[in-house]
Amino acid sequence: MKYLLGYDLGSSSVKASIVDAATGEVVTSDFFPKKEMEIKSIKTGWAEQSVDMWWENLKQVTHSAISSSKINPTDIAAIGISYQMHGLVVVDEQLNALRDAIIWCDSRAVPYGEAAMKALGSELCLSSMLNSPGNFTLAKLAWVKDNEPEIFAKVKYYMLPGDYIAMRMTGEPHTTISGLSEGIGWDFRSGAPAKELFNYFGFSTSIIPPLVPTFGDAGKLSAEAASELGLSEGIAVTYRAGDQPNNALSLNVFNPGEIAATAGTSGVVYGVNGTAKYDPLSRVNSFAHVNHTPENTRVGVLLCINGTAILNTWVKNNVAPEGISYAEMNDLAAPIPIGSEGLSVIPFGNGAERVLSNKEINCSIEGLNFLRHTKAHIIRAAHEGIAFSFKYGMDIMNEMGIETRTIRAGHTNLFLSPIFRQTLANITGATIELYDSDGSVGAARGAGMGAGIYKDSDEAFATLKKIKTIEPIESERYESLKAYDLWLSKLKIKN
Repeated sequence: MKYLLGYDLGSSSVKASIVDAATGEVVTSDFFPKKEMEIKSIKTGWAEQSVDMWWENLKQVTHSAISSSKINPTDIAAIGISYQMHGLVVVDEQLNALRDAIIWCDSRAVPYGEAAMKALGSELCLSSMLNSPGNFTLAKLAWVKDNEPEIFAKVKYYMLPGDYIAMRMTGEPHTTISGLSEGIGWDFRSGAPAKELFNYFGFSTSIIPPLVPTFGDAGKLSAEAASELGLSEGIAVTYRAGDQPNNALSLNVFNPGEIAATAGTSGVVYGVNGTAKYDPLSRVNSFAHVNHTPENTRVGVLLCINGTAILNTWVKNNVAPEGISYAEMNDLAAPIPIGSEGLSVIPFGNGAERVLSNKEINCSIEGLNFLRHTKAHIIRAAHEGIAFSFKYGMDIMNEMGIETRTIRAGHTNLFLSPIFRQTLANITGATIELYDSDGSVGAARGAGMGAGIYKDSDEAFATLKKIKTIEPIESERYESLKAYDLWLSKLKIKN
């Protein structure tokens, strides 16, 4: 028997899954800690985490997974890692972390990215790196260089969170093209590190760890790490990717026109493009996908909507009848007609929205009629408004050449809402496929690809379980699109 071990390092917890390589069945999954991991916010806009905390929770979840699965650790064939994107870890010559990680939601580096964009010019940044340097990893490193020079002077390598975890396992520092790209450190025109941005910030490209493919043997579990984790020495680490590219992988999204979506607290639509295109207004981000190579362009275009399930939670806590469940909310709103009888909810109430050019317009309820509208109308309008926000961003992606034919998502969060998912299918004309998968399981399957256990993605995901398919309902499309047009007209007034 061969098993695959996948990890998903989030900002809340570390999850692990063990997958039977032959059947694709999940043998066990667990996560640690049971309460959310600490995020240190010493100043407003700062967000840091201890890399030792990551490792300690990874150790705990590994021991738990091995114990509950009752498998022999010698039967684990490969390890894959998914991780929170855009974070920064810096290590010294001895590969020890020099400070806490600056994680994805830390905003201190925004001025550094803005200054770089202005100095280098939008044409160079967008055509070469496909993005503004923004608040991404290299801009975070520039902040360390300026504000913590004594630490920067000791930096041997900078890393993403997944690079650090892989190094902690193997003792070997590496990164990938996909990882460099998510930190805005990859030049798509030259197919090499983005020297112009490194030079602007005053970094030598020697601080980039050696590059390895996303899939393939990138070091083996050391004796020390194996002892700590309760695993066998010599297991190969064969895959790593940021959480959103990995979510796409976990849903078998590899090729142009395929789209993965999530709708948790915030919502993400991640589509694959076959050309290195970008949005001139930087309302969506473009990164090298897991299967991108300089010879075979695969660019993941990422749309993020901050106010998705968080809006649904707000409606549940503040509008819906007390004690109601999410399923009961769906039932309550089901009889309300498409378009919620002219009621629209603009869902952008969770901070500045990149898709709106970083404006913070807040959430609003538009067209409320005291004689007609009820709690049920507000619930439906909220679910429709979230679907409309996805459509708004996906239209930008369509302009970049990503056709929306099929949307794949996990059977969870707002994709459990019949109103949300049917509205999204109706207004995009796309088929929605819902699957039983998550990030750690995807990382395990990715490890199988990297180890050569699977010959390709089709074989790796042959056992992926589809739970439900939602097709557009042609008889409803006109009313759904009319409701979207009304919503869009109200958004334009606010924006």
